[in-house]
Amino acid sequence: MSPLMIQLNDCREIPWLGFGTGTRLLRQDASALVANAIAHGIVHLDTAQLYENEESLGAGIALSGAPREKLFVTTKVADLPEGKTVRESFMESLARLQLDYVDLFLIHTPNRSLKGRLQEAWKELEQLQKEGLAKSIGVSNFRIQDLQEVLEVASVVPAVNQVGGEGLSSSIEYHPYVYKATKPVLEFMKKHNILPTSYGGLIPITLQKGGPVDPVLVSIRERLEKETGQQVTEGQVLGLWLRKQGIPQITTSSKLERVKEYIATESLPDLTSEEMDKIYAEGSKHHFRRYVSCGRSFNTLLTADTLLQARWIDQ
Repeated sequence: MSPLMIQLNDCREIPWLGFGTGTRLLRQDASALVANAIAHGIVHLDTAQLYENEESLGAGIALSGAPREKLFVTTKVADLPEGKTVRESFMESLARLQLDYVDLFLIHTPNRSLKGRLQEAWKELEQLQKEGLAKSIGVSNFRIQDLQEVLEVASVVPAVNQVGGEGLSSSIEYHPYVYKATKPVLEFMKKHNILPTSYGGLIPITLQKGGPVDPVLVSIRERLEKETGQQVTEGQVLGLWLRKQGIPQITTSSKLERVKEYIATESLPDLTSEEMDKIYAEGSKHHFRRYVSCGRSFNTLLTADTLLQARWIDQ
């Protein structure tokens, strides 16, 4: 079965379902997991320089034997040492990935060493796209003011923003419990035809079990099971919530059955408008952001304690 694709503003397409090497895979050898994901039909692969495992994603691609043109590979730049250009950093990523190009290259966060240099960095991304080294370009964790800063000089509008909430300095999650906080930046992005992508979409059932969306997820799961005659999980319902919005879902797991579950979500029926509205309404009654609170840097994600806590994603 061909992967579900979503149109970007540059006329290219991005697969809806992605396998990421962040969270519990930070600094880990993800090669076998990447090869396993590809073998079972996931072709959208998401990594970053900050994850410190680009080499293992490249090794996983080589191990899989999949044709390069069948894959969609994303990586991200966050830090530039004094005197280093975005291009130099990008070429190091290509070498680690063992690739000639990436499908999507992002500025990972506006709040590390690129702070104050976003316009300059964005123009370098545009040049990489012109050269065909990055087929599409975008940003991650950008607030409205960060997007505005880039758009002031952009010849190319960012294709995606891996979304965080308005007013929060660095967040990579999007789920019903941050929907209300994230809505302003989503509306701004829609105005400029910038696609949101999501990480951490399963948080309501992994870290906030017992929250107000639980009964809605159960009701929808039961409806889908009755309609399809298949077993459906609340995690798949959350995936369908993202799919209905046209938002790519990036997730991860070391468990084969979980990867198969993610892939099976693509063939399930859509949620109804009434079901979507119920999730929006119940999610808006409770706010929970797992990763980073206002004023804290992405370094928070890379502490030993956080690496241990992040293992929830593998449930």
